[in-house]
This record gives sequence, C-alpha cells and structure tokens, in this order.
Amino acid sequence: MSRKDLSIVLIQSDIFWEDAGKNLAHFSERVNTINDPVDLIVLPEMFNTGFTTNTEQCAETMTGNSIRFMEEVARVKECTVIGSILIKEEGGYYNRLVCMFPDGIYKTYDKRHLFRLSQEYKVIHGGRGKTLVNVNGWSCLPLVCYDLRFPVWSKNLYYEGKYEYDLLVYPANWPKSRAHVWKTLLIARAIENQAWVIGVNRTGADGYGTPHGGGSMVVDPKGIIIAEAGGVEENIHAILSTEELDLFRESFKIGLDWDRFTIET
Repeated sequence: MSRKDLSIVLIQSDIFWEDAGKNLAHFSERVNTINDPVDLIVLPEMFNTGFTTNTEQCAETMTGNSIRFMEEVARVKECTVIGSILIKEEGGYYNRLVCMFPDGIYKTYDKRHLFRLSQEYKVIHGGRGKTLVNVNGWSCLPLVCYDLRFPVWSKNLYYEGKYEYDLLVYPANWPKSRAHVWKTLLIARAIENQAWVIGVNRTGADGYGTPHGGGSMVVDPKGIIIAEAGGVEENIHAILSTEELDLFRESFKIGLDWDRFTIET
C-alpha cells in the first residue's frame, strides 16, 4: 500500500479511577465529537481504568468490554484505534497496547519496560518483542509510556534503502511533575529516528493523587512540535505529511550511518 498523508486524532482526557464503564462512556462521547474523516485515533495508556496495578479488579480479557469498545469505534469511524488496557491472560497480567483495525482484526504489543517506581514491575509481565503495524501505508511502531525513556528499544533501522518505521506512537499516563522529560524525550525520539512521533497523555489526578498535565503532542521528523495540547481535555487533530517525511529523509540520509546492533529480550 502506498503511503499517503495520515489524518490523526489524539484524545487527551481525564480518566475515572478504575471505572471502566464510566471511561468507555466518556471516551465514546469524545469520539462522537470527531466529525471529519480520520485514519488513526490514539487513546491514553490504560484509558479504561487509569494506570493501576489493581489487577484483580481491573484486568479484562481480550473479549472484554474495552476490546469491544475499540472494535466498535474502529468500525464506525472506519479507522485504526490504538490504546492500552490491563489484560489478564493465561494466569498472568499485561499492560497491553491494542491496535484495532476497521475490520475487527487487531495486533498487540505488551509494554516491555515496567515502571519501577510503582508496583507495575512486580505484578505485570513485560513484553519480549516489538510489534510493527501498517496504518494506511505507514509503518508504525506503537510503544507505551515508560518505554519512552529507553531509546535503544525504539531505535529505527535503515536497511536496503528502507526505514523500519515511519511513525512512533506512545499512549501514556505521564505525571505532571515530569512534563519536561515527556516533552524532551518525544522530541529526541523524532530527531534520532527521522520519524513522526505521537505522544498521548491523560489529564487529572489518578487514584494515588498523582496529577497529570496532558501535553499530548505531535512531533515532526525534524523534532518540531506541530500540535500540542494544554492541561485540559481536548482532541488534537493533525495531518502527518508523507512528502515532508520523504524529502527530509532523502536530503539528510543519516540512516546510512546508524549503528547496527541486537537487543537481548
């Protein structure tokens, strides 16, 4: 599939603490405000519960209500939907990113880097591999929140004249106290990988009292922010230019000089 400009919507929202029913209803209202055609909708990390380690109460299965919600949004809006959910599977728990396509087919990625300052790394299993997805001809690498701090995991590749991916996507629950780090790393990931970068954060305080300042943004391959949210609920609409990406990569082909390495998983 040839790559065309990509129309995206980032839904930055407060999240009702550990209440999937309220959150699905709220995000449904937010989705219904999208009137123009869109190729990709991105939701925050654990959009249905907020970032929690309360696995027994909050985890769902891959046939649960939240998956069905994503399937319905993708079908009705005829677009791809990305967000993460706390999932129970085969006796374990995962912070699982789901990339849902309009036909109901989906691909998943389990968050690899589990947040050590919370209980996440104690109760949730980390992923062992990356997942590339094709969204209207764009090769996308979706990762989750804390993964943003680990540049080796997101490093783009250039081989035989082709880049591994064109777009990095980060759903997150990133605290307001580390907003500067959030912004700095999203820009850095765009520059070092010559790719578009999307970061979607939440607003409001979680059940632990931790405030989240939003700051969802879209960064172009040169590291320039082309759209950025404030600290309130809002939808960000943006168009990712394929021409801009290709021209920049062709005129500044640093991919030829990237180091090659392997990662132990």
